[in-house]
Amino acid sequence: MEKIKIGIIREGKVPPDHRVPLTPNQCKTIQTLYPNVEIIVQPSPVRAYKDEAYGAQGIRLNEDLSECDIIMGVKEVNIEDLIPNKKFIFFSHTLKKQPYNRNLLRAIIEKKIQLIDYEAIKNKQNKRIIGFGRYAGIVGTYNAFRTFGIKKGLFEIKPAHKCQDRKEMEAEMANIVLPTDTKIVLTGYGRVGHGAREVIDLLPIKEVSPEEFLKQQFSEPVFTQLEVEDYYGRFDGKPFVKSEFYSNPELFQSTFKRYITEADVYIPCHFWSNKSPFIVTKEDFKNPNLKLSVVADISCDIDGPIACTIRPSKIAEPIYGYNPITEKEDDFMNPGVIAVMAVDNLPCELPLDASEDFGNELMRNVLPVLLKSDPDQIIERASETSSEGKLTEHFSYLQAYIEGSE
Repeated sequence: MEKIKIGIIREGKVPPDHRVPLTPNQCKTIQTLYPNVEIIVQPSPVRAYKDEAYGAQGIRLNEDLSECDIIMGVKEVNIEDLIPNKKFIFFSHTLKKQPYNRNLLRAIIEKKIQLIDYEAIKNKQNKRIIGFGRYAGIVGTYNAFRTFGIKKGLFEIKPAHKCQDRKEMEAEMANIVLPTDTKIVLTGYGRVGHGAREVIDLLPIKEVSPEEFLKQQFSEPVFTQLEVEDYYGRFDGKPFVKSEFYSNPELFQSTFKRYITEADVYIPCHFWSNKSPFIVTKEDFKNPNLKLSVVADISCDIDGPIACTIRPSKIAEPIYGYNPITEKEDDFMNPGVIAVMAVDNLPCELPLDASEDFGNELMRNVLPVLLKSDPDQIIERASETSSEGKLTEHFSYLQAYIEGSE
């Protein structure tokens, strides 16, 4: 059986990312399950899992990964760290033609690297099978409650990134005390939405239907989670058909503004296409009956569907204010100003737990098709580039992006 060497590269982005694609225990398990596989870890001073933890599991550490066939990371690999003629797997952030990573993709092609992008790894139903979305939902929703507590002067809980792990973060939630009339609305399901629910379910908050949320008053905290048909409708008033919305979004308009006069907190967990109508506009936020005071925008589309999300925020300073009247950033503690939490790398706040969750998905959904048979061509369809130094057929749309003409 052919020997395969997998390298775990040191994360090189600044500020540093503490996550790993595989934990020490997972590396050991993989070498047991796949006797022909050896995992080699490049030493790193910034990982949540220390070098010694890998060594304790019998995993070899080596600065030089040039002997490896496959090299895995989490975020973009620095150009100077790319090794020619290898397979690399990481989030390249080039699929949407991000200008800041154009030179990275150019270098990958020049070095004849086969780039497999986690974001493009999908099953035959074209659904993503790996990602950090669940922990974005978990941390983002915890941050939503923390932001609400600060904004309203109700309670204080420790920032998630100052907790050792998820267990400590959940222990902090015992300090959350919500007013009896608190109303929370979420948009979206999927990995992010389900992660959000894991946190909400730890608190005494009753789930109600969208109709109940809009029409009834409650004597206990409540939340509702919206499907796309609950906050979009056709211009012509015809019945909502989900397939039509995705194929012809221009026929639809947002109906979400009904919720901002009822909800205290909005937690967006949805996927949004730039072809779709905006969800909450600047004009919507000028409603004199606006009740909404916190938006914890996990989806974090800047200058996109939610007008108050005007920039991403950082883990160290996660909250900023949006003034609906001036349409500008303001002190989030001021009356009438919406407190916006828009951290764009939420899973980094719980790197131990997020890494373990990601590694489990990697082991379950990706390694079997990467190391054994791949009848559904999952890896081929996720490969942006080939070992011949070309874009693959599925990503030929990136040619103009590489050339700099768009």
